[in-house]
Amino acid sequence: MSASVPVVPRAHPRLTATAALSNPVTGLRFARGKRGEALERIGVRTVRDLLLHAPTRYLDFSHITAIGEAEVGQSATVVARVDRVSLKRPRPRLAIVEVFLVDATGVLRISFFRQPWLADSIKKGDLLAVSGKVGFSYGYRTMTPVFHEILGSAGDEGERYARVMPVHATTEGLSQAWIRRILSSALADVGDVADFLPASIVAEHGLIGEAAALRWAHFPPTLAAAEKARRRLAFDELLCLQMGLRLRRTGDAEAPRGIAHVTDGPLASAVRRSLPFTLTVDQERAVSEILSDMASEEPMNRLLQGDVGTGKTAVCAIACGAAADSGCQAAIMAPTSVLATQYASSLGTVFDAAGVSWRLVTSKTPKDERAAIASAVDGGQVDVVFGTTALLSGDIAFPRLSLVVVDEQHRFGVNQRSALAGKGSEPDVLSMTATPIPRTLALSLYGDVAVSSMAERPVAGAGVSTKVLSWTRIDDAWAAVEEAVSAGHQAYVVCPLVDEEDDGSSLEDVGGEAPERLASTAAIRRELAERVFPRRRVGLLHGRLSALEKDEVMAAMREGAIDILVSTTVVEVGVDVPNATVIVVLDADRFGLATLHQLRGRVGRGSVAGRALLVTRAKRGSTAQKRLRALEASSDGFELAELDLELRHEGEVLGYRQSGDVTFRFVDLVDDRDLIESAHREAERIFAEDSLLAAPELGLLVGEVRARFGDRLTRGDG
Repeated sequence: MSASVPVVPRAHPRLTATAALSNPVTGLRFARGKRGEALERIGVRTVRDLLLHAPTRYLDFSHITAIGEAEVGQSATVVARVDRVSLKRPRPRLAIVEVFLVDATGVLRISFFRQPWLADSIKKGDLLAVSGKVGFSYGYRTMTPVFHEILGSAGDEGERYARVMPVHATTEGLSQAWIRRILSSALADVGDVADFLPASIVAEHGLIGEAAALRWAHFPPTLAAAEKARRRLAFDELLCLQMGLRLRRTGDAEAPRGIAHVTDGPLASAVRRSLPFTLTVDQERAVSEILSDMASEEPMNRLLQGDVGTGKTAVCAIACGAAADSGCQAAIMAPTSVLATQYASSLGTVFDAAGVSWRLVTSKTPKDERAAIASAVDGGQVDVVFGTTALLSGDIAFPRLSLVVVDEQHRFGVNQRSALAGKGSEPDVLSMTATPIPRTLALSLYGDVAVSSMAERPVAGAGVSTKVLSWTRIDDAWAAVEEAVSAGHQAYVVCPLVDEEDDGSSLEDVGGEAPERLASTAAIRRELAERVFPRRRVGLLHGRLSALEKDEVMAAMREGAIDILVSTTVVEVGVDVPNATVIVVLDADRFGLATLHQLRGRVGRGSVAGRALLVTRAKRGSTAQKRLRALEASSDGFELAELDLELRHEGEVLGYRQSGDVTFRFVDLVDDRDLIESAHREAERIFAEDSLLAAPELGLLVGEVRARFGDRLTRGDG
């Protein structure tokens, strides 16, 4: 009798399809060679990347408008035959491809600007789909399409196109037609994937299945189906990110534990007593949250966000006192020497009164003094060290660093923040920012970071009033500057560009169209110094100056040696010149609300009220004008941050990209607030019920999270 051969059961087809998601996209039909290279250029390397390559929008061909019925002044989608194609060059550097489309109801003249190659790719007789706003000129309906696609060639009567057609991001060598063909074959071969979400979660949140979502995202039968698919895939993104961030924080069970700090010791109490004001309710809450974290062996990873003047430094000072009570050291890193010096000046007196030793290290610290400081720090004789990136140098060594404070943390790279934390053994990390973060942004991108927020101000200050001016009233702005300087005060003038050659590529994406000419620091300083304020001391500050030059300019401003400082947004954060009472922001519509709010926070910090004048070329009633008027009406940074998010959507609203290279494909941070809250709660519930994620029903979910984030699950600095 022969030995029996064991029978190995075949994997379920859905599991096979799921496993194939990690395969290279070049293994798919139609995705090899040049097209595979094109896919890689747009970030599509695996089958999963392809299926999650979200359409940018959809064309609903169930609502095609006949040419004769297209309403002038309204947007429309038209599908018609090409009757004539011509290339015109009215000016040497301007090419216009003019195409006439015809159907049974009329003629549509469409124009493509600066795309001369279309004269060769669009042929007479082609079936062409176009979308855009309809105009009327010289007896014809006209259109400058925002989208076009050749649906069929001459003589092709089998006009095959979906009722709802997706529009994907493409690149050279990869047309819309080809990417749809590749997606169609991928969905046919491996689209029947297993749902990685437990059925209970899918049902509880009213979601459709994963396989259906992938199919409907790219080939929806209706726009309603496309939206159902988008919401399911958006929930996937949010939950996987939340899970990934929590795994990054807790995933390494063998990692060294942090220090359980003494949080009720004499030094922390002495620091509190030495502060020149009583803590606000917000500050007390933030102190309690931070000290609670520091009392645990679990390393703290907390973001302290507070509007201008809410007293974040006082909160961080008490945390430094707790580190000193525990026989440990704290390091406070600021983005500029001026800011680091300001911290040392303001907190140094508090620490001196409390008996906490401190030192300051910047690029300007003399060599001999720096060596002495390094020796004292290495010998454990210094409790707190203020500094810039100079703290990252090899000569500064901490024998017992247990608290790292990074101010304006978004101005440092991830590697810089990690390098400072790396000078200790799992130190607590407290990041601080004066740029308020919308709740939805905080929940979605900061799932691994505890967030403390402050809005109250311990010292009210004189405050600042805001006024929006058109460029035709620029003289009113200069009059306000002259009035301030004549009274012995100082002023800022902020420009979006450094010089006339600057192309503006470094500006924030605020969703508006830039005018032909924007104000530059070079041109405005020259105009002010030579024509407008020839008897005043006009300084210049921008990001192209060396660190030493910038420090010298700001020191001169602080010391009163400059009357009017013309600058880019490098003065946005942290610079404290109480004598500055007026700030003029030119082309203010080119900045986000968060930046403008920070800029106006540079004035009115002393006993004299400040004035912020926002000069703009934006038209009345435009989105840009609405943003500026909102700033004029509100001084609440958190309210403005939410409004900025609504007006601009996520984009680069606040300059934050704190979750590595994570970019949302399907999530809309404004419209999906319910999903963000739901995903956040779901992740919290999952980890509360099963911190090891050992339940069998979580296996596919954990696998998907690891497939999406890979080595980014290693704990970093947050």
